[in-house]
Amino acid sequence: MPSVSTALIAALLTASASTTVLTLQDPAINESSGLARSALHKQVLWTHNDGGTVADIIGIDRRGRSVARLRLRGIDPYDPEALAPGRGPGGRPALFLGDLGDNLEQRPDVSVFRVREPRELGNSTIRPTWYRFTYEDGPHDAEALLVDPRDGRIWVATKSFGIGGLYRAPKRLVEESQGSNTLRRVADVPPLVTDGTFLPNGRFVLRTYTAGYLYDSPGKLREQITLPIQEQGESIALDGQRLLVGSEGVHSQVLAVPLPKDASPQDPPSSGAGPGAGPRDQIAQVAQRPRAWMVAAGGLGLLAVLALLVAGRARRRRRA
Repeated sequence: MPSVSTALIAALLTASASTTVLTLQDPAINESSGLARSALHKQVLWTHNDGGTVADIIGIDRRGRSVARLRLRGIDPYDPEALAPGRGPGGRPALFLGDLGDNLEQRPDVSVFRVREPRELGNSTIRPTWYRFTYEDGPHDAEALLVDPRDGRIWVATKSFGIGGLYRAPKRLVEESQGSNTLRRVADVPPLVTDGTFLPNGRFVLRTYTAGYLYDSPGKLREQITLPIQEQGESIALDGQRLLVGSEGVHSQVLAVPLPKDASPQDPPSSGAGPGAGPRDQIAQVAQRPRAWMVAAGGLGLLAVLALLVAGRARRRRRA
């Protein structure tokens, strides 16, 4: 096992390889949990807070200032954890908010809300398109929502201290008023997945608190990406040839990490797995990284506190 000094040196080298894109200026954004690049406004990123009593998606410019706020009308959020870019009817740019958190793993269903991305920035209230989902094998906690840019299909990666799962939604979805959609497990994922993002060519990246995992396709790991140290690394988004990673906390920073040189977002994925190992071997790799286990221990304490809070309020979403 590497010494603490070796791990510290590695962490410092990792931090120097990333660049700071912006610092969030709005103190109201204290639990940034999702991140998506705007398809209509070149200098804007979208984010949202974890939890809360309202469902807001907030636009921030490259100086970290809040420039837009989309309030989802008629939604009483349970635990929003993820944000993904995608397309709506007619191919219009849209944002998908994933209300996926379930620390006690007891929710009968989870939700995803789709809103059209506005052409003009500012504050507005929008009634979203609401989709309910149930897992085929029972409730799970999740923080990663991905929308495939090729066909618009929704994917969810669960968060677990052991092996998690990658779940695929049906190609055709029914809205909340018509029933629920079933999420079916298609592959294993590493422990403690907190977010994910697709590349245009169908590859995708899942992140944990300390690392990213680049996949050619479900279950086919291409390589591991070391991420910079953050207070509580929660989000990831694609920005051209680089990844943007964010963290919870007031005035948290969004950092940029280059994609591996052989992983162009446009090139078609290879047919087989690239260098690396499957998720079960990834657990062994994580076990050799002292900081990863320290983060996991801290995360366990955090989840315990959140579990008490969730158990205390035990409420459901409602329409206004």
